[in-house]
Amino acid sequence: MTEFKNKVAIVTGSGSGIGRACAVLFAKKGAKVVISDVDEKGGKESVDLIKKDGGEATFIKADVSKPEDCEALVKKTVEAYGRLDVGVNNAGIGGEANLTGDYSLDGWHKVININLNGVFYSMKYEITEMLKHGGGSIVNIASILGQVGFATASAYVAAKHGVVGLSQNAALEYSAQGIRVNSVGPGFIRTPLLKDMEEDKDTMDMLISLHPIGRLGQAEEVAELVVWLASDKASFVTGAYYPVDGGYLAR
Repeated sequence: MTEFKNKVAIVTGSGSGIGRACAVLFAKKGAKVVISDVDEKGGKESVDLIKKDGGEATFIKADVSKPEDCEALVKKTVEAYGRLDVGVNNAGIGGEANLTGDYSLDGWHKVININLNGVFYSMKYEITEMLKHGGGSIVNIASILGQVGFATASAYVAAKHGVVGLSQNAALEYSAQGIRVNSVGPGFIRTPLLKDMEEDKDTMDMLISLHPIGRLGQAEEVAELVVWLASDKASFVTGAYYPVDGGYLAR
């Protein structure tokens, strides 16, 4: 498949989970993919998966909570492939579970720095590069919790609401210059972020019950939406928020 032939995509947090699924699908559709993560082992595994399937990928380690890492990631991508067409800003953490009044300051700052500041830093440098080549597409991974609350997850909810607003704002500013910006809101997806919860059957049953479809999502299901939004098939879509949530938000 050559839908993304000669196009270059960065996917942050692509050492596992949704990010890896997105990276693999972009590669299958012809893109040159830059895998980025703080997890070097997972990142290189993602590269190996893509190369074994005949795709092209490289790993660049970056901590999105550091603006200098985000700047270097874009710079190294251009050095390797000559351009940047797609940015998928997916890197994120769940953070601690605590009531708002009991939430630790360190825990709050860590989640905000990675889940919100990291998206802003990534977009800042992606946009600057995309403007040099006439445009591109940015897809930010928010969450269903970018629309509603979830007790004991104040930092995560605040960050993901921020990602949705930031995406809308950037779309207003840059769509006329050829850069489309959208956000995606996954429901609860079976990824390493749920690893601790999966050990508690009651908790997992509760989470499943929140999704009218009757199950949790798969990373590949999110990737299909992300790749469509990044493609020319979504050429008139910008400033939008798309849930992929098994009906969670329809309750």
